[in-house]
Amino acid sequence: MPGPGLVSYLLLPVLAALVFVVPVAVARGLRGAYRWLSHRLNRWIGPRAAHAVGWAAVVAVTVAVVSGVLLNGFVSLADRTFSLRDTITPEGVVQPTGALRSGGRDSLVSWDSLGREGRKFAGTGPSGAEIAAFTGSAAREPIRTYAGIASADDVETRADLAVRDLQRARGFDRAYLLVTTTTGSGWVDPASVDTVEFLTGGDSAVVAMQYSYLPSWISYLVDQDKARKAGRELYDAVYDRWSKLPADRRPRLLVAGESLGSFGGETAFSGEYDLRNRTAGVVFAGPPNFNTLYREFTDGRDADSDEILPLYRGGRTIRFDDDPAPGVEPASVPWDGTRVLYLQHPSDPIVWWSPNLLLSMPDWLREPRGRDVVGEMMWIPFVTFWQVTADLPLATGVPAGHGHTYGSEYVDAWATVLRVPGWTPDKAARLRSMIQPDS
Repeated sequence: MPGPGLVSYLLLPVLAALVFVVPVAVARGLRGAYRWLSHRLNRWIGPRAAHAVGWAAVVAVTVAVVSGVLLNGFVSLADRTFSLRDTITPEGVVQPTGALRSGGRDSLVSWDSLGREGRKFAGTGPSGAEIAAFTGSAAREPIRTYAGIASADDVETRADLAVRDLQRARGFDRAYLLVTTTTGSGWVDPASVDTVEFLTGGDSAVVAMQYSYLPSWISYLVDQDKARKAGRELYDAVYDRWSKLPADRRPRLLVAGESLGSFGGETAFSGEYDLRNRTAGVVFAGPPNFNTLYREFTDGRDADSDEILPLYRGGRTIRFDDDPAPGVEPASVPWDGTRVLYLQHPSDPIVWWSPNLLLSMPDWLREPRGRDVVGEMMWIPFVTFWQVTADLPLATGVPAGHGHTYGSEYVDAWATVLRVPGWTPDKAARLRSMIQPDS
């Protein structure tokens, strides 16, 4: 990527001054408020009590304002702002005319209620003809169902609606059924879904739903509970109907999620064996550092493995990779049963951001740096936390294969998880160029 220009260097002193002046001004303002209040109280309750009460009052009001008024006001304003964007249909997206997509013919979900990302999800994707051209054999038209925030009043009803629309489209009759949890705004990475549809010859169905208007990085910081509920409700609604089918008529049940979607996707499961027993394959990309199962697998990694590419229980079910094209390690260990694969780039701030960076050096900075992290990167109390924080909203504005940009990696990830028969390096290269033309 190009380095900063002259203007950036000229602005650095100004930015540094602001970073210094603003916190000092806030601190002095709080100190002034404390002194003023304790001075007023001193007239009635004495100096010691006045100092104690004044200090406690200023702290309590500050915490209440920051965590309540300011934070809630910011979230409310952001939610209203981005809800307007949700009414826009992206250029080139048209309402489906067939019965295999939400918003199309006979759908239980109206096109207008899908939201911006839902319309993009339902109105795009490879056709059966395009899939057949890639595979060289007959292919089916893939099924996609979705429910937006405007489609139903609450998360449980929304999940039920998305699954009922899946049943209407006969999604449970397909060979593969993918449950994918969206990011904050309802976005589903087309690279992941398109890849599954190509690899399965179109004999697949995908179901998703929206739970917020906010971009993922804002939801990630202030509104995680919605992702948690959405992931659990959607998977449970699918699994309830799937488990009642005859064993020989059930599709292979897959799970996916990127970023906050991986956080929501994880919440439906209690651990390694639950993932192994209730799915046929999982791909999570760019997992936030606070993901419950991700932290369990990373913190419980084998002693001789690093945090940037941990090895959990020898890789029997759970594995991690930053580029699965050469193969997912450890290649010498059998990977039987359900395969669960986490994709994480060493330079992805979503993966490595944590409040613990304020005061603690993480293992990934004690170890040799990842392939796309500069060797000069070091841990400095407070400073490193703000460096990584500043990267969060910019994480997708980087070249493919770095930061929070996962695209062509899905091709090799899903091919590995699904054990695609007859898969060759030539087919992988062709599909990677289709999924991400600049890869």
